[in-house]
Formats: sequence, C-alpha cells, structure tokens
Amino acid sequence: MSNPQSFDDVVVPHLNAAHRLARWLLGNEHDAEDVVQEASLRAFRYFRTFTGGNGRAWFLRIVRNTSSDWRSRNLQAATDPFDEEAHSGDVSASDPETLLLRVDAGTRLERAIGLLSNRHRQLLVQRELHGLTYRELADLTGSPIGTVMSGLSRARHALREALHEEMKRSGAYGESDGRSDCDSRSARLDSQ
Repeated sequence: MSNPQSFDDVVVPHLNAAHRLARWLLGNEHDAEDVVQEASLRAFRYFRTFTGGNGRAWFLRIVRNTSSDWRSRNLQAATDPFDEEAHSGDVSASDPETLLLRVDAGTRLERAIGLLSNRHRQLLVQRELHGLTYRELADLTGSPIGTVMSGLSRARHALREALHEEMKRSGAYGESDGRSDCDSRSARLDSQ
C-alpha cells in the first residue's frame, strides 16, 4: 500500500513534540537532540512502512523506542532537568518566599514522577504534558484504548501515592497529615 503523504508532512510537524518527549524521558538536552536525530533517521528509513493514520503517534512511538534504546546503551547518572517555568518569567512579580515554595513543590512533583514505573511515567507525560488523546496514546503504545485508560488511572493513583510519600519524606505536611491537600491537587488529574 503506498502512502500519499510525504515524510515532511508526517514527521516534520512533530519534531518539537518529539524533542520535548525525548528531553523528558532522558532528562538531558544533548541526549534528547541525539535521540530525535536518530529517531528521525529511523522514521525516514522506515517511512515506507507508515500506512497512514496518526503520524504524530507513529513518530512519537519511534522516539520513545529510540529513547529506551539510547538509555539502555548509555546508562548514566540521572540529572535534574532544567525547570524552564521556574527559571523564567518575571521574577520581580513574586517575592523570594513564593518563588522558593514554587520551586520546592515542582521538585517534589518531579521526584514523585521519577518514582513511577517507566510505563506510568510515559503515559502521564504523553497525556498530561503533551496532550495526546486516548486514541493517540493507544496508537503510540500499541495497546487497546481501554488498556490505556486503565493504565492512566493506575498511573494517576501511583503518582498520588508517590507524591504523598515525597511530601511526608520532605516534611511538607508539618504537624498534620495533609493527605487532603495531596488528594485535592491530584484529583484534578483524575477529572481529565
């Protein structure tokens, strides 16, 4: 079956999303650039196997697999990713205490996400950060849509628990348990 779409139509529009995904999965800007380049070459090499459909999901699956291969080949100590939101914007708009609390909360969330299984982390990143639909996630993972939906539910539950443990560990709750704060913040994830 021939594909009427060109490589430029299917892959190039998704290079930024591919880079964000690779950077998130690898935690390193330079490795992400290398992975996206390698994934693009793989996509180009095997473009004849693309039979149409969702080009974004097809290409992001290649990026995810390439990232996994890259990580296996290049086991390195994990680095803390640069938090663009915490380090940009109008710093004068907030007082130092507010900025410190915002960075601290982001760090706790990042650590909690890091405690999740690779599958749960990937599902959450693709759905919540990259905005993939359930159908796109099903295409990306090669799973039925019901499996994706239940996997996301389990991933959100695991994130809630990991965040709760991270907040207990860091003493963020103070004297009270604070469980309701954690639940109310993460309940927004379940409503989506």
